[in-house]
Amino acid sequence: MTPLIVSIDGPAGTGKSTVARGVARRLGLPHLDTGAFYRAATLIALREGIDVEDGSAIAGAVRDSNLDLGDGFMYLDGEDISAAIRGPDINSAVSAVSSHRQVRERLVAEQRRWVQTHGASAVVDGRDVGSVVFPDAEVKIYLHARPEVRAARRAIETGQDPALVLIEQERRDAFDSTRADSPLVVPEGAHVIDTNDLDIEGVIQRIVALVDDESR
Repeated sequence: MTPLIVSIDGPAGTGKSTVARGVARRLGLPHLDTGAFYRAATLIALREGIDVEDGSAIAGAVRDSNLDLGDGFMYLDGEDISAAIRGPDINSAVSAVSSHRQVRERLVAEQRRWVQTHGASAVVDGRDVGSVVFPDAEVKIYLHARPEVRAARRAIETGQDPALVLIEQERRDAFDSTRADSPLVVPEGAHVIDTNDLDIEGVIQRIVALVDDESR
């Protein structure tokens, strides 16, 4: 089988992970949520009392840990941390942790290794997949939606006040798009899909159709 990487990038609230899981199931490919790795690194930093501004120390702690992702569950040294990495403490610190070059280099290597060990093909979602992690991905997707639409979706998912979600989302968007290392951008050659008026199934179908078209 010829290797196939489908990269799905975009800001929070566009449905990246849910869409990526659906596309992966439809195509019979593994799914890699790169954000789970950054959340795991953040959990490591918080548990070990490492300053989130100390990228070198966090990268070292990640190097000394065993991170793995399987069937949608994230593991740290064999412990299922899937729920722990979705907490508010992680949400508020993950941007700072993910901004460090040392941390990103370490985790990009982990993500590439993960794909290779799963057959060199995968549907991968995140914020720098098509631009940095897999710049030669066969199919690149960038999901977009209006800020208020994204905030409403995330509020339903987390049970938070939409107004507060919008404030945090705007902060995260600004941080991710302006950080010095691997900023959030539309990858070169990516298909931009506006998800404002599409449900999850509609987005999945559109991506699968794009994969089919580019595979002919």
